[in-house]
Amino acid sequence: MGAASYMSSTSQWFFPTTALQRTPSRTTSAISLEKELYDRARGVEFLFRLGVSLQLPMSAMCTAATWFHRFYMRFSMEDYHRQDVAASCIFLATKTEECGRKLRDIARVFYSKVDKVQIDTIKDDSKDLESYQTAILQTEEALLEALCFDFVVDSPHAELVDLFNARQENIQLEECAWSITNDTYRTPLCILHPPRIIAAACYILAQHIVEGPQSPSLDVRIASPAPSASLPTPPSHRLVSPEASRFAVEHFGFNEVELAGVTECLNIILEFYAAQDLNRFDYLEDVAAIPPPKMVATREKLYKPFTREPVAKDEAQNTLVPGRSATGQSPLSSHGGNTPGTNKPQSRGWIPVKGTPQLFDVDTAHRID
Repeated sequence: MGAASYMSSTSQWFFPTTALQRTPSRTTSAISLEKELYDRARGVEFLFRLGVSLQLPMSAMCTAATWFHRFYMRFSMEDYHRQDVAASCIFLATKTEECGRKLRDIARVFYSKVDKVQIDTIKDDSKDLESYQTAILQTEEALLEALCFDFVVDSPHAELVDLFNARQENIQLEECAWSITNDTYRTPLCILHPPRIIAAACYILAQHIVEGPQSPSLDVRIASPAPSASLPTPPSHRLVSPEASRFAVEHFGFNEVELAGVTECLNIILEFYAAQDLNRFDYLEDVAAIPPPKMVATREKLYKPFTREPVAKDEAQNTLVPGRSATGQSPLSSHGGNTPGTNKPQSRGWIPVKGTPQLFDVDTAHRID
């Protein structure tokens, strides 16, 4: 399997990490990469909250989140607000994923979260409700243009299920891997690497978390196989490695290029967690302390702890929104594994780390930026 086979037929939607330095938010606007990644995380969190409120299946929310990241590779965040894009992605996903919801119902949830009003107080003839419906429809036009009407999305969750079925795991490992996979949608990983690369990285990291710091390092878990084992064999005939720590690598039969992709995924995931406010999300301390695997090619970190910035006047009344503490510091946010899935039971969070985390506040601040 050569390097060309690393990407699937939908490779138009996979970009090198360096492409994040050349998105429309930077080439046509003055938005920094740090700010864009921060707002991508906030936008996807808002998207998930809409999906959960609408009782959508996990598949629909993952599809919508992938479209969200694809959209901002074609349009600038300065031109389209993340909340409008999130709502439009959800609306489109309800149609393609066969879990239809009425436009008015989506707009009603959208309205309630942005303006912080009770859903049952919103009247059908409300002009504000009408404006939210219009915003969804107008943004959907740009979304369809950005996607080129290509709605196909593959999810790493399906690859995870295959891993779980291939080897009976304890529930802690499964829930931890599921949680990490959910969190990857707050990063652009879905447009950087194929689903099985992301799934393998999440599974390997979950293994290390569950087994503890004295277990094999991430470098050992993803090391290149011995030459005698380098020839690929059909999945149905591939023997499971006797060393459980390399199970995911052996299961997928990764080549050198794919192992480099797993390495980058692990680095980005750990950078994302390390960028959180660890005083607030203390259950991530052990995860953020895990040494990342060594990368062959050096690159600048995508995620760094956010510097202090003033709290906008409208946000001062509700400072505990994702990524913004009461001190005005703005780290990224992660909500663990509390988004329900369809193929797995609802995760209870980071059980192997420091107990079940509390959900952080939803990104419902008024449109002030």
